[in-house]
Amino acid sequence: MSLNAETLRQTMRQWATGVTIVTARAGERRHGMTVSSFTSISLDPPLVLVSLAREARTAELIRLGGGFGVTILAETQRETSDIFAGRVPDSEDRFGGIATETLASGMPFIQGGLAYLDCRLVAEHPAGTSNLFIGQVIDARANAGSNPLLYFNRTYKDLCP
Repeated sequence: MSLNAETLRQTMRQWATGVTIVTARAGERRHGMTVSSFTSISLDPPLVLVSLAREARTAELIRLGGGFGVTILAETQRETSDIFAGRVPDSEDRFGGIATETLASGMPFIQGGLAYLDCRLVAEHPAGTSNLFIGQVIDARANAGSNPLLYFNRTYKDLCP
């Protein structure tokens, strides 16, 4: 018996996640997208994994530039999440009017995020319609003082006070 794709989508919507924006830069070209498929996989060496659609513009720039950035979003960044989730099309500059900052590699990070991870690409693995990008964290910063942006069943959620 094969699993229907819509059944899997509905099932996976029951998994609450944090929200990140994965960014990439190759020369003067930069792009980013909202991603919830993100996880830490090792502390020594420090490795993280993001899963992106194989043909995504951000995936192309990760390959070309050899790295990526992860901004873990704060609860106040819903609109920014929406912009990078596709409200601004792939072909346009999603960074327009968005304040950014950089760490060691010069990768753009979304200002106001809870945390930033600056990653050098160490591996890419095909997985169905997506590719898994493994990055070695070369720099990181946490910004305490805010709650995370959470996503559950197609809507943003808040932590209980």
